[in-house]
Amino acid sequence: MTDFLIVSAASLAAVALLMAGTALWARSVSRVAVVDVIWGPGFVLVALVSAVVGSSNADTSWRPWLLFVLVAIWGGRLFWHIRRRAVGHGEDPRYREMLGDPEDDRSAWFAAAVRKVFLVQGAAMWFISLPLQVAAVSETDWWPVVVIGVLLWLVGVVFESVGDAQLTAYKERPKQERPPVMDQGLWRYTRHPNYFGDACVWWGLWLAAGLASGWLPGLLTVLSPAAMTYFLVFATGARLLERSMMKRDGYPGYAERTSFFFPLPPKGS
Repeated sequence: MTDFLIVSAASLAAVALLMAGTALWARSVSRVAVVDVIWGPGFVLVALVSAVVGSSNADTSWRPWLLFVLVAIWGGRLFWHIRRRAVGHGEDPRYREMLGDPEDDRSAWFAAAVRKVFLVQGAAMWFISLPLQVAAVSETDWWPVVVIGVLLWLVGVVFESVGDAQLTAYKERPKQERPPVMDQGLWRYTRHPNYFGDACVWWGLWLAAGLASGWLPGLLTVLSPAAMTYFLVFATGARLLERSMMKRDGYPGYAERTSFFFPLPPKGS
């Protein structure tokens, strides 16, 4: 327990420093959306800190370093994708609606951003990464569970990367040459293949990190991937996006025939 508390405290400190730096960055550019760019790298940082601090325990295996590699692949791709998408764009409408215009009252805007965005996302990052922290000090390695977790992680990465690539290719086509709604490829089977893939990634990491450390660590950390799935589906992900997408021509019909989250054959096919 002492080893875990040390790893967890180090992870929390790393997240706090990262969010503090990101908040200052956001204030300097008057854009809270920069926090989205560091979301993936933040988990990479926690995975690295956990592996390094946990490696001081001679009884732990190299599984924390495997998890670090998996998180680094996922987080690096997400960073590249969001960074490329954000270049040349202003504030995310979600944050503008939540916080208002920084030019109205800069101090109040920044205080609200710290309270509603940076503290919340920092706490979420630390909580969701608990399986990684547990694995860093675990003396148990259930390798069949690790293999299943890695396979589920791989499914998630494929859904995320392919879904994002298909949507990017769709947006790059001239408007007169593309259908009003993206309903091809993975988007034919789920309206949110990227969010579904993200959920698979974190359930896979929970299997390889939390459950593979034993039944008790698995049970104690199962709320971490559940929280990530909640954010992806209800809080800041799919449900929020659909509020605006339903106003788009063709989207209500697309929604009627296409599964919301889990990939399923389209209705009427």
